Amino acid sequence: MNATKRERIFARLKAHNPNPTTELNWTTPFELLAAVLLSAQATDVGVNKATARLFPVANTPRAIIDLGIDGLKAHIKTIGLYNTKAENLMKTCQILDQRYHGDIPRTREALEALPGVGRKTANVILNTAFGELTMAVDTHIFRVSNRTRLAPGKNVVEVENKLMRHVPRAYLKDAHHWLILHGRYTCLARKPRCGSCVIEDLCEYPDKIDIA
Repeated sequence: MNATKRERIFARLKAHNPNPTTELNWTTPFELLAAVLLSAQATDVGVNKATARLFPVANTPRAIIDLGIDGLKAHIKTIGLYNTKAENLMKTCQILDQRYHGDIPRTREALEALPGVGRKTANVILNTAFGELTMAVDTHIFRVSNRTRLAPGKNVVEVENKLMRHVPRAYLKDAHHWLILHGRYTCLARKPRCGSCVIEDLCEYPDKIDIA
């Protein structure tokens, strides 16, 4: 795929959705970090239901520490793997409270050192909370990048590096949101909805399906 086609792809995605963002509900960087940490192997809808119960009661590291591990689990028990996630979130809150005075660190290395926070989560925080040019590659972005040939790669890091190199800089800040949403609602895993895809004629997937 050449640079001209990539430019046209992102121009169309932007025209279709000028202001993309995460579907997780959040108002502070910490709320976003907590929501993303809870979202592994869970839907955004499910996480939003849990955080709607949690955040009015505790939406800072200190408040979650004061809630206690049992209290935290009670608020997020509808989410899959909630026991492990509660332990990780509590440990993360303790580090944030003790080391960063409750603030969220703004470097990838510091974020990835937090329990339950991997490269993808760190990239989401840096991009969505702080506006940095990062690419949080999840299963949707990995699929879309390979299927369309936008940035094919054998693993998420390879895809991330290619996207960072090849996505036009003017679109880079919002690119991961466009690609996630495209994979979630149009370029579906089993049956891509090629018939209603705004970039169908630019996509290099050889087995397009005429489904709207």
